Amino acid sequence: MSDSPTTPSPESPRTDPAPGVDPILDAGTYTTLREPRASGRLALDGAWHQISPKYVVSQTLQNVAAIVITVAVWLVIGLFTDQWWHSIAAGIIVGITLFAQIVLPRQARALGYMLRADDLVFRRGILWQRMVAVPYGRMQLIDITHGPLDRAFGISKLKMVTAAATSGVEIPGLALGASEALRDTLIEVAETRRTGL
Repeated sequence: MSDSPTTPSPESPRTDPAPGVDPILDAGTYTTLREPRASGRLALDGAWHQISPKYVVSQTLQNVAAIVITVAVWLVIGLFTDQWWHSIAAGIIVGITLFAQIVLPRQARALGYMLRADDLVFRRGILWQRMVAVPYGRMQLIDITHGPLDRAFGISKLKMVTAAATSGVEIPGLALGASEALRDTLIEVAETRRTGL
């Protein structure tokens, strides 16, 4: 039996607290943020928080449902009409959905947010990396949404709306406890940092 610590794989969710890990925000999330390998990548100092792997499962089920519905409609139209154009439309929809499914796990591991002194930074993407810093004092609305499938997996989406519509941020795949804790923290900090709009 080895005494060396085991390092969880980036695919496995966090289950135990580590130094600098928030027990609520990081419960059941990915352990390592996937970042571009290029030397010119955007980098910040601080602790990144990630989303739950259940987001990938929920989105996969939604993608499978979209493909099943598309194929069913394609079959029905094919049986009752002599049209051929529906095959092109069905093929495009299925192709786009399959591509989205293939890149979904990598995209999910690249999503992260960081709580800094004056703002929240949200990042997404590997090839086209995007970082948005939302000042606490500019937040006007913080909304938590979750559909039936998200509720079944215990995840939700937190949306922050600011005075500038382009700087609004949506963080999908948060555990319900994490989204509620993050909402309460953001509301509390925003009240103390409120600026003129």
